[in-house]
Amino acid sequence: MNVKRIFGTILTVLGIIGLIYTGYELINKSNAYMTLGVVGFLGFIFFFAGIGLVKNTRDES
Repeated sequence: MNVKRIFGTILTVLGIIGLIYTGYELINKSNAYMTLGVVGFLGFIFFFAGIGLVKNTRDES
């Protein structure tokens, strides 16, 4: 197993969780906009960093 690919998968899942949480709280009209902005931004960064890591990692078996 490739450690970079596993780490990329973990980052992608964390990003998806962060984005879903942000969307859920925005739909429920939460008043913590600053916190939601930070969580959404970090979710966005984690998601695309994880996708890029999985995409650019080669399998060498």
